[in-house]
Amino acid sequence: MREIGRPVEGWRGAEPVRPVTLRGAAAQIEPLTEDHASALHAAFAVDDTLWDYMFIGPFAGEAAYRDWVAAAVLRDDPCYHIVTDLATGRPGGVASLMRIDPAGGSVEVGGICFSPELQRTRAASEAIFLFAEHVFGLGYRRFEWKCNALNAPSRRAAQRFGFSFEGVFRNHLVVKGCNRDTAWFAMTREDWTTLRRGWLTWLAPENFDAAGRQRRSLGDLTAPGRVASDPWLT
Repeated sequence: MREIGRPVEGWRGAEPVRPVTLRGAAAQIEPLTEDHASALHAAFAVDDTLWDYMFIGPFAGEAAYRDWVAAAVLRDDPCYHIVTDLATGRPGGVASLMRIDPAGGSVEVGGICFSPELQRTRAASEAIFLFAEHVFGLGYRRFEWKCNALNAPSRRAAQRFGFSFEGVFRNHLVVKGCNRDTAWFAMTREDWTTLRRGWLTWLAPENFDAAGRQRRSLGDLTAPGRVASDPWLT
């Protein structure tokens, strides 16, 4: 008999993804509601370039953004959440769990929009850890990250977080009238065993000095768990 792939013993699929509240040391994730629209719009309105690589935005004003939130919260996939930096208490980001496939065991974190205030904070990074810990806890085998191939900050972030580069889908989409080549990244349940150790080392209080500066970088700590690096970044 020809080999068709390694057996996945006892596989019965992963659990469904539902809105959830997750709390870490620096970040809290909770389901997006219409009550968050005003604070999020204010956080995002300071920089319209946040929407450059997004499928949505920029928005004409708070009312337009509120209309988008009202529609988004009715969807099961993407399953939208907000990210709050516990240091400020202000919601500053939106991210979703999407392309949810319990039968195949894959799910993507996407639709990520972090305000300038939230970007490059411990809370922003910890939010990705909380999502990963959650989805692997639900039994998913694969956690994905995708972005416009021209979006260098997103590609750097994916690698720093421990997602392995898997390639570029050329002419993948047309977004806002422009071609989009899509860079694909993922981590697997097997990768997570090593990646999680790196994350916990990075998140430990002793990894940060009195000014909040990291002593060991997350990218260095997740490198042993990545099976492929992004050649575009070298």
